[in-house]
Amino acid sequence: MLFAVRFFDRADRYEVRQQHLQAHIEWLDQRKDRVLVAGSLRNELGTQPIGGLWIVDAENPTEIEQLIESDPFWANGLRQSYEIHHWSKAFPERMVPV
Repeated sequence: MLFAVRFFDRADRYEVRQQHLQAHIEWLDQRKDRVLVAGSLRNELGTQPIGGLWIVDAENPTEIEQLIESDPFWANGLRQSYEIHHWSKAFPERMVPV
C-alpha cells in the first residue's frame, strides 16, 4: 500500500538538519525500496525547510513508524511530529519527474 507521510520540523532545530543531512540522505537511499519519494517542504523557495514529505510503500502505518524512528532526523530531534495518510495515486502509470 502507498502512504503519504508529512513531517513537521522543530523551528529551533535547523542546525540539526544541517548536521545530519548527509546521514539522512544515506539512510533514505538505503531504504529506496520503501521510501519511494522524499523531500523537504518550505513555505517559499529558498527558505528554511519546515518539514518533509515521503511517499512510502508499506503494509501498514506501524511499519512506517518503525522507519521513522530509525531516521537520523527523527533520532536527533529535528522532527516535531508527523502524519501518516493512505494515498491513492490517481495515475499509477505516471512516474514522478526529476
